[in-house]
Amino acid sequence: MLANWLVELGVSALLIDGKDGPTVESRALGVQTRSMEIYAQLGVIDRVLEEAVRATAMRQGFGRRAFGPVPLTALGQGLTPYPGLYVLEQSANERILADNLHVLGGAVHWRHRLVGLEDAGATDGVAAVIEGPGGSEDSATPVTVRTRFLVGCDGASSTVRSLRGIPFEGTTSRQMFYLVDAVGVSGLAPASVNIRQGVREFLLAFPMRPDAAGRSGQRLIGIADEPTSAVTEDYARRRLRDAFGVTYEDHRWFSTYRVHHRIAARFRDGPVLLAGDAAHVHSPVGAQGMNTGLQDAHNLAFKLAEAVRSEAADGLLDRYEAERRPVALRLLATTDLLFRGITSRSTTAMLVRKYVPRLVLPLGVAVLPHLPLGRRLAGYLGQLRTHYPMDGDPAGVPGRRGRAARRTRCGRPDRVTGRRLPWTGENFDVLRAAEWGMHLYAADDTTRARAAAAARELDLPLHTFGSTSATPLRPGVLYLVRPDGFVAGAASPETAVSIFQASREGTSAPPHRPGGT
Repeated sequence: MLANWLVELGVSALLIDGKDGPTVESRALGVQTRSMEIYAQLGVIDRVLEEAVRATAMRQGFGRRAFGPVPLTALGQGLTPYPGLYVLEQSANERILADNLHVLGGAVHWRHRLVGLEDAGATDGVAAVIEGPGGSEDSATPVTVRTRFLVGCDGASSTVRSLRGIPFEGTTSRQMFYLVDAVGVSGLAPASVNIRQGVREFLLAFPMRPDAAGRSGQRLIGIADEPTSAVTEDYARRRLRDAFGVTYEDHRWFSTYRVHHRIAARFRDGPVLLAGDAAHVHSPVGAQGMNTGLQDAHNLAFKLAEAVRSEAADGLLDRYEAERRPVALRLLATTDLLFRGITSRSTTAMLVRKYVPRLVLPLGVAVLPHLPLGRRLAGYLGQLRTHYPMDGDPAGVPGRRGRAARRTRCGRPDRVTGRRLPWTGENFDVLRAAEWGMHLYAADDTTRARAAAAARELDLPLHTFGSTSATPLRPGVLYLVRPDGFVAGAASPETAVSIFQASREGTSAPPHRPGGT
């Protein structure tokens, strides 16, 4: 993702990977709606939709009993062009991104790995020592590459993080999980994320593509109580059958693993940055992990693109950590809490799991779609409710100043700044340009004329739309939208020049297509 966006933005980027090619088998597989929006902005959404399996509902249950569906797609209608959950393994995501990088003129240098890293001076970035695979085209003799910035997207066992001595703080669970990519599955609802709880058991199942014979596929994830050596595919098959009444004909992949809850002490160390699993890892509860990494890369790409042409690189890149590390911390805390609730072997926890789900869940799944909480849940799961500091915080993007600046020209609270631009049904196409811009909604002729004058003075494109739809966007208010689709400020046309210019203090002017190395 990061290399795709850097090349798209005109930045020269070298991407190395020690593997022979894209991941063949991977645990991550859920693509949330915010990641789908990023894929649309990148221009690869058609292929993602073609290869993904859409989970339209979530079905909770206890033991062999399944409760009614929570309609994920319906809950997300009007919030995003891509409601629901899309199941697409990490391996497929990697292939799509690698292919698109090639189309953009970039490349992945497979079978190359980082073996050394040294600072190259205060303004010269780092010297990276890279070892290739050998052979006629690539020498196995290490070569040194000098680069202004280096980003470690190299997973939980990150070489970059290790070489920089950045602590990876957290814990590893005692429980062993098993994973089965099964075909010919019976006992689970199709096209749904199935969640079954037991007193000592847990099952999380995602729909996957059918096999060549047309048999339904499911990714089955469960908890094992046995030592590692005793957790076999036969063990998993028996446990799924006995606890949940779930059976399958065959399997394509079986694996076991432990869950880690860890976060890097810092996401930036001078010219070196961390993203994705190199920066944070957590439980699979909620299918959030891969998406958080994709969004780390999306956020960082635009800051790097501006940093390579700016003398204010420190401020720009400090904002990456200020924006993304709190997101990772909140996610870590939430998933850790849910994980402990699912796996705890305390007497209290097991009593709660024995009685509460059967009493609460049947009613909950029935009323949730009819409550505002349902749409909020869809927003949280889809990672649409992320908020970044924008309000004059030196660690954020300075946007509005003072208490009065917290309100729009209508005198109402601003619920948009710092968040991903709300979707109105017509305002996302312009984000494909990946540039700073100003948005104006449902304005009269006089307001549009004043907004156009402000846009000319700021040298920014102005996009006008006829309706705010059912969103917190306010008619007649100008919104400053970043290249990543987040709103950096809100103002009346009369005050937009001073307020929006303040949002760029200490940085260069917003780039349309920056270049650099």
